[in-house]
Amino acid sequence: MAVTLLGAATFLLLAHDARPGGTPAVHIVVIQGVTFVPGSLTVKRGERVKWINKDPFPHTVTAHGVFDSHSIVAGATWTYSAHKVGVYEYTCTLHPNMKAILQVQ
Repeated sequence: MAVTLLGAATFLLLAHDARPGGTPAVHIVVIQGVTFVPGSLTVKRGERVKWINKDPFPHTVTAHGVFDSHSIVAGATWTYSAHKVGVYEYTCTLHPNMKAILQVQ
């Protein structure tokens, strides 16, 4: 249980990583248990979102026509720079039941 709580605390710290000197923040989405965590994320235009695949098999992060990570293998990451304002529903094309929302303000 302590590992889960530590992981949650780490997630909260990384999810709002404000960078000094004008560098855009990096928000973290963890892919684990065939789920995107968090399932909904709001970021500002110009900020980055980094997906970390903690499952033992590949996933994708795909919002058709907006972004597509292609296959993210186990243990790998993929980062997207959010430049276009909007609400984007995304999924894993390998596991269509995996869905989440990215809102860019």
